[in-house]
Amino acid sequence: MEKEKYVLFAFRGEPMCFVHVLLNALDIYEKGMIVKIVLEGEAVKLIPDLYEEEGPLSGLYKRTLERGLIEGVCKACSQKFGTYEIALNKGLKILDDMANHAGMARFLKDGYQVITF
Repeated sequence: MEKEKYVLFAFRGEPMCFVHVLLNALDIYEKGMIVKIVLEGEAVKLIPDLYEEEGPLSGLYKRTLERGLIEGVCKACSQKFGTYEIALNKGLKILDDMANHAGMARFLKDGYQVITF
């Protein structure tokens, strides 16, 4: 039997919303399902905060990175919000399969359920 697969698209740029993206991704993963996180829209503005050692997001974010749960970052949005270079420098995958944005279709074709935040 194939594992359930989820992709969490984070659009909102509020840290408290993104905390829930990270918590849910870790919970889904720890319960034996496949999960990926995509940073889209204003959520890409959070990229610098994710790498602040003492920041409120860094601990949870680091756990998702270690588990390979971060799928990538929207190219167009990260360019618009000035975080594209940081994403590249941190080795994050740049997603641009839908007119320079991160598309959902490839996930749907691969059997993922899409959840948006």
